[in-house]
Amino acid sequence: MTSRLNPYLGFDGNAREAMEFYKSVFGGELTMNTHGDFGNPDPSLKDKIMHAQLETEQGYTLMGADMMPGTTAPSGDSFSVSLSGDDTVLREFFAKLSEGGEVTMPLEKQMWGDEFGQLVDRFGVAWMVNVGQS
Repeated sequence: MTSRLNPYLGFDGNAREAMEFYKSVFGGELTMNTHGDFGNPDPSLKDKIMHAQLETEQGYTLMGADMMPGTTAPSGDSFSVSLSGDDTVLREFFAKLSEGGEVTMPLEKQMWGDEFGQLVDRFGVAWMVNVGQS
């Protein structure tokens, strides 16, 4: 079995909205399961996302879930999700991810020759995008 490393994002009750947003940005197939789907009888958790997984045509895997009561979602200032490559679709992803969020560094040419930018999306997730020059 091949191993993989991919982001698993925690949300404060809005995992469904966030993962649907990411599907609108990246496309692909999104699967979501609630705590109720797995038989959790707690009415406060019944509709909360226990596990969501987005698989995209680009080969990205993005996972997420609602945090359990009494825990808080990690803040985006301790990590970033990085997208990089020479595909110009990365510019579109940057623009879509920034909708309702905050661009902290515009996507523009850098001293190493690539275009690079940073943003925090409307769900508080920090992203770095590097578009290589072919």
